[in-house]
Amino acid sequence: MQIYNRAQIAEKVRLDHAALEAVEAGFAALGRGEVEMPPILSMNIAENNGEVDVKTAHIHGWPRFAIKISPGFFDNPALGLPSLNGLMLLFSAKTGLVDAVLFDEGYLTDIRTALAGAVAAKYLAREAATTVAVIGAGLQAELQVAALRLVRDIQAVHVHARDPLKAQQYAAQMQARHGLPVTVHASAAAACAAADIVVTTTPAREPVLHWHDLPRGVHVTAMGSDNPHKQELEPAILAGADVLVVDRLSQSRALGELHHAPDLAREVLELGALVVSGRSARSRDDQITVCDLTGTGVQDTAIANYAARLLEGA
Repeated sequence: MQIYNRAQIAEKVRLDHAALEAVEAGFAALGRGEVEMPPILSMNIAENNGEVDVKTAHIHGWPRFAIKISPGFFDNPALGLPSLNGLMLLFSAKTGLVDAVLFDEGYLTDIRTALAGAVAAKYLAREAATTVAVIGAGLQAELQVAALRLVRDIQAVHVHARDPLKAQQYAAQMQARHGLPVTVHASAAAACAAADIVVTTTPAREPVLHWHDLPRGVHVTAMGSDNPHKQELEPAILAGADVLVVDRLSQSRALGELHHAPDLAREVLELGALVVSGRSARSRDDQITVCDLTGTGVQDTAIANYAARLLEGA
């Protein structure tokens, strides 16, 4: 058994096309019905604004499966600590023995979450998309945009965040790290006005994005709602979108955006099915497309297998 720390893992696993292919392969396996993935084990620690999720999946034919333990404590930044933490345990799918402990402190979760957003945009955003609006100014606000650059020619970013200072810091950071110009806006509607892609990256408990905020032709990826008490999109967005996609129907209904629209009567696709099809879900450039990402165990097993291969080859 090998134990790897965050520094070792981050040296090998980056936001690049190879990592994107690994996560996309996980979604493809899910779309083909080749995955065993139980419901998420989730526990809230309300008195400290915290939660702990345990996710796992086995992909048929893959040599290993991962069990990921992921705490999220959202008051931590005020204490000088990261909001997310955790580790992944990697087991042999043949013997059940522990192959590796990936003590990544949440790094791999951050990477696979951002890459899932890129997979969604690959099949749902317009080919000519160049402008992103981000709601929120945390780590995923940066990583989602960085991952999008793997699938679209992103040239400009617009941001709105509850804390204007954090939005300004985000703008400076994106310019310094990624060379992208960022415009800070006082409202979500203003940020979205000229966007080709909108990404919501918040732990909000009520909608931060409304139907009237969205221009025609936009693609929306909502990745913050992964617990029943969280919500980023008003239900009118789910009802009005021309194409509605989720990473896993059962999860979105239990703890994602669909949880807040129980009477929604319309077609909802799974992202894995789009990946298997190999085709864009768009039939016209003026369509509004939406993808709700709750985070799946198959992503964790996919990125953990990928990380282990790289680490073992070191």
